[in-house]
Amino acid sequence: MNKSFKEIQQLMQKNWPECADSGFPVLLRLTRVSDIFQQTIQRYVEDYQLQKADFGVLCALRRNPPPYRLSPTELYQSMMFSSGGLTKVLGRLSQAGLIERQDNPEDKRSKLVLLTPDGKQLVENVLPGLHQQENRILQALNKDELEQLNTLLQRIQNLYE
Repeated sequence: MNKSFKEIQQLMQKNWPECADSGFPVLLRLTRVSDIFQQTIQRYVEDYQLQKADFGVLCALRRNPPPYRLSPTELYQSMMFSSGGLTKVLGRLSQAGLIERQDNPEDKRSKLVLLTPDGKQLVENVLPGLHQQENRILQALNKDELEQLNTLLQRIQNLYE
């Protein structure tokens, strides 16, 4: 079982105080909260016979304008896994009939990835329930606190974008 935040912080303070006095506690909390959201997504989409990466591809396609189509490079750039991993995901989604591969008129060497009507319907059916799960986690904060957290995280993110 994972050590609690408090246990890790106590170990750091006792055995490596110069690290404990840095930004480490904030980053550890941020990582733990991210893990909670990632696990929530994974558990929820498994009920739809999807993996988290599969759902990520479906969402990436759906958030684009109709006909919900991207090149593998565009998908890869918007996703957080290797291109080899993307190939496996696209294979699973194609086999499930959730995406189609189409010839790319601008590059004969590549194929475009198109969200099928079944894929669109699935992602649109999954997302509201997933948002409910996420909102259960976020209810620990009130509206003002959520806005403040968003502003603070955006400030950090802006340094790297």
